[in-house]
Amino acid sequence: MTVQTDHEAVQSAKALDVARIRKDFPILARKIHGHPLVYLDNAATTQKPLSVVEAEKSFYLNLNSNIHRGVHTLSEEATAAYEAAREAVRGFIGAAATREIIFVKGTTDGINLVANAYGMKNIGRGDEILITGLEHHSNIVPWQLLCERTGAVLKVAPIQDDGSVRTDDLGDLMTDRTKILALAHISNALGTVNPVRSMIQMAHKRSIPVLIDGAQAVAHRSVDVQDLDADFYVFSAHKMYGPTGVGVLYGKEQLLEDMPPYQGGGDMIKSVTFEKTSYNDLPYKFEAGTPNIAGVIGLGAAISYLKSVNASSLEAHETELLEIATAALQQLDGVRIIGTAREKAGVLSFVTKNIHPHDVGTILDREGVAVRTGHHCAQPVMDRFRIPASVRASFGMYNTKEEVDRLVGGLQKVFEVFG
Repeated sequence: MTVQTDHEAVQSAKALDVARIRKDFPILARKIHGHPLVYLDNAATTQKPLSVVEAEKSFYLNLNSNIHRGVHTLSEEATAAYEAAREAVRGFIGAAATREIIFVKGTTDGINLVANAYGMKNIGRGDEILITGLEHHSNIVPWQLLCERTGAVLKVAPIQDDGSVRTDDLGDLMTDRTKILALAHISNALGTVNPVRSMIQMAHKRSIPVLIDGAQAVAHRSVDVQDLDADFYVFSAHKMYGPTGVGVLYGKEQLLEDMPPYQGGGDMIKSVTFEKTSYNDLPYKFEAGTPNIAGVIGLGAAISYLKSVNASSLEAHETELLEIATAALQQLDGVRIIGTAREKAGVLSFVTKNIHPHDVGTILDREGVAVRTGHHCAQPVMDRFRIPASVRASFGMYNTKEEVDRLVGGLQKVFEVFG
C-alpha cells in the first residue's frame, strides 16, 4: 500500500526530535499495569504539552475575569489574551480576517451551527445535502435533523473497497438542488485523506458551498483555508494538543454575515429591548454567553507548540510510523486492515479473525498499549465493511517506532490468549 504520494519530500524532511518532544508530555511517563504507556489513541484526543496546561493554569491564577464586558485590568488582560488566540488561529489556518474565526465548543458544535444558521435559511423542501460515506456522526446527524425540519434530502457518496471516495462519484451526485457539500478532510475511522481541494473546486463550479470537517487534519497537515477555498472549515482543539471543550468554525465573511445568529444571549448583541434586539458584529454574533476563555487561551498555546514543530517533519514522521505499522500488521495471520486508500494519514484500523475488537483492546491495555475499539462514531463506515467494530491505532508527533513494536507484541499476546 502506498501511504504517501510525495515520498521524496517525506524522505528529505528533517527528522523530528521525538525524544525532546516526549519530555513536554508528562503523561507519557506513566506506567499502565506495570508497562510504560504507549498512547495510540490520538484520533480520539491528543495528549497536552506542559505549555498548554500552564497557559490555562496561568489564566486562572493571574487574570481570571470575564471578557469584553469590563473596564478593569483583569478583564482587559483576559480579553487581550482571548483575542490574541483568535489571531493565532487566523494565522494558523490562513484565514483572511479574525472576523471569520468563530470559537465554538468543538467540531460537532461548529457543524451544528452551520446546519442551523446557514441551513435553516438556505435549505428547503426538496433541496439536497451531500455528504460522503466516510463521515463521523457529527457530520451526519446535524444534516439529518435539518432534513427532518425542512424536508430536504440527504445524499451520500459511496466508499470504495479501499476506503476512498471517488471524486467522480461525488460529482455525479451534485445537482441543481444540492445546497451544500459537507465532508471530512481526513477520515477519523480509516485515515483516508480526501482530495478536498479538487472536491471543493468541483462543487464551486456548480455554486455549491462546502463545509470541511478538519478535526483529523489540522494536527497532521498544513491547512490554508484560502488556498483550499473552503466556505466553512471546522476543527477541535483537543485533537491538536489543546484543551477539550473548545473548537473553531471558520467561515467566509460574507456567508457568516448573511447567517442569522445560532444562539441568543450575552455578547452576541448590540442592544436589547423587549421589542427588538440588534445583533453584534462578526465574530461575536455567534459567540453567545461566557465562552471557555481558558480553553481558547490553551488553544492559542497549542498552536504555538505546533508551529514550533516543522510541519513537513511531523507529516514525514507520522507517515513513516503508519508505513511501518501497516507492513508489520500485514505480516500477522488473522489481521485484516480496514482502509487501504492510496492517500492516508496516521490512522490504522484493523480487525482480527474470530476475536472481538473490545477483547483485543482490553488485552492491549494490559500490555500498556492504548488503542480505540468500537465504531469510532462512524457506524456507516463499519456497516460498509460489514464489521461491528474495529481496532484503531492512531499516531501523533510523540509516538515512536519502538511503540509500534509494542503494538505488534501486544497483538501477539492477544493471539496467545485466544489460541
